[in-house]
Amino acid sequence: MKKPELLLPVGNTETFYAALEGGADAVYLGLKNFNARGRALNFSNRQIPALIDLAHKKNCKVYITLNTVIKNKELPELLDVLDYLQNIKPDAVIIQDWGVYHIIKKYFPTLTVHASTQTANHNSSGAIYSYEKEFERVILARELTLKEAEQVNKKSKIETEVFIHGALCYSFSGMCHFSSYLGGHGANRGICSQVCRRSFDTGKENKYFYSLKDNQQIENIHKLIDAGINSLKIEGRLKSSDYVYKVAKAYRAVIDDKENLPYAQELLKTETGRKKTSWFLGNDLSDAVTYESPNTGLFLGKIQKISKKGFAFDCNFDLHNDFRIRIKHPKKDEQINLKVRDFTQTGKTVTVNAEGKFPLNGKVFLSGIIERKFSSKLPERKTDIRFGIPYGKKKNIIKSFYKPQKKTNFTLFVKIDNLAWMRKIRFDEIDNVIFSFKEKDLENLDIEAGFIQKFKHKIWIEFPHFIPEGKIEFYKKTAKKYGEKGLNKFFLSHISQKLLLPKNTIFAGNENMYAYNDAAIDFFISEKAKLITYPVENDEENIFSYKNKNGIMPVYFYPRLFISRMPIKIKEEEHFKDDTGNTFHKIVRDGITYTVPDIPVSFLQYVNKFKQTGFKNFLIDLSFEKPSGNRINTLIKRYKNSQQIQPSVNFNYKRTLK
Repeated sequence: MKKPELLLPVGNTETFYAALEGGADAVYLGLKNFNARGRALNFSNRQIPALIDLAHKKNCKVYITLNTVIKNKELPELLDVLDYLQNIKPDAVIIQDWGVYHIIKKYFPTLTVHASTQTANHNSSGAIYSYEKEFERVILARELTLKEAEQVNKKSKIETEVFIHGALCYSFSGMCHFSSYLGGHGANRGICSQVCRRSFDTGKENKYFYSLKDNQQIENIHKLIDAGINSLKIEGRLKSSDYVYKVAKAYRAVIDDKENLPYAQELLKTETGRKKTSWFLGNDLSDAVTYESPNTGLFLGKIQKISKKGFAFDCNFDLHNDFRIRIKHPKKDEQINLKVRDFTQTGKTVTVNAEGKFPLNGKVFLSGIIERKFSSKLPERKTDIRFGIPYGKKKNIIKSFYKPQKKTNFTLFVKIDNLAWMRKIRFDEIDNVIFSFKEKDLENLDIEAGFIQKFKHKIWIEFPHFIPEGKIEFYKKTAKKYGEKGLNKFFLSHISQKLLLPKNTIFAGNENMYAYNDAAIDFFISEKAKLITYPVENDEENIFSYKNKNGIMPVYFYPRLFISRMPIKIKEEEHFKDDTGNTFHKIVRDGITYTVPDIPVSFLQYVNKFKQTGFKNFLIDLSFEKPSGNRINTLIKRYKNSQQIQPSVNFNYKRTLK
């Protein structure tokens, strides 16, 4: 059986050389913009051609990450970047935004594309759809079991890639809005503030309920090889060169020969991330959350002595190389990062000579062992690559994504997630009702009832954000059953879900089918979407930059801050808060844990402004709201009068989505 590719992260020049020396078959790296690790150093336009040349000489492929969502105002710069990439010829571009995909396929077709894990491909429908759209590879969601990954691989023709080592997000990648909600730092924009690494207070305890341990699949590598996975990916573009080198060596050894497993396990004992879990791939959920501390690094000991020259601590490791440590203050939320070159070790006692103020009893964590140094320079490339395309050409490309719109009336959509709402809302006063029901409710709903049949022209059925492999047939049969009874309109959470629909059905995209730019909207329309829903984390500037205003504007909703397959040890009736006093609660439906704020988001006060600038369709999403006739009547009244409702927040509307 062919060996899978070992794919290593590269955040700077030193880690690039470390990846090559460690045995990488391919590396992935970002430009200064448009990549999901904006905090990494990343690479300039002058560096990358030289890096590609050097990698190719070593038979190593180079993939460029272009995996953020793109705002409308960024499209001109994006076009310059894509033109540049087409000229320098990386082995592939990793993308998330369907607008980026649309532009590449229409105007830069020689670029090879990989579907980022942020596209949330979690079943064979997503893989099959990606293959039909001429992606070369799909990077599978990290939440899949080994059996599910194997099934996806068998049922589709596309290359598959899985993460095998490094940090894990609590939420499905591409579905997290928590960072954006708290401060406008969009996880899908490459500047996640890592909310899942924060502690939350339930009133009974304060813990890191969402902070997952680090992924480690060293014991499962040959199971993944047997499953036919094409690429094994290490996470860590923010990590050091010694981390990349050590982890690369370990996995290279096991990929080449399973008998090297003991050697690799020993090598990874001093890998300085968090504690490890094999998570869904290894069926290891019971102990996957850290709870006490999300800090990375190997705990060495506590500072027992302080002197004018430095400090001393006891540990059980032989620190014969230069190393990096992090010292955590015992009483304050402070830490010191230190590169240690001058030290002695006598028995267990390590004495460090260093300047600074160090806390007695401070916890010392090993954050890196400097086994060898790597160059920070790349060879000069003799010829420059042209960057930038003419303004007129860019203007025409961007203009091509807007089609003249038909005049339509103002339309209100109301989404309900509970059968109890059926008795609270008046269907004759609402233009469209979206049923976002649990599987059991979809299965048991009497769709032949006179009431349902009377209003079937107004009813849409919503598919969930996550459909595991084992539930694909359920949703196919559900769509067929509903369609045969005249309920043939569906809201999709992923564009690939259109493959589950029978012929002669109508579909629209919900807020999870991200459309941050007119190119993405044009793509979804080209795929026969009747409507799209604008993203919930949008800001005012981007909203009013749309040329295509025929989408659905959410004006009242509880944003899904986390969407996860991972349970957390908080009761559904418990409300918990962060360190700023914001309060939240969790809801579990069909095995998925949603985290939502206690206070809704409302744009109801801006409805008249939206209407005056050309927006026609609006959404009141009652998901996670307690069914109440008075509440829905109040919301509709405020919608009609364009009035604010309190308590509520306006998310990113008045601040910039960074």
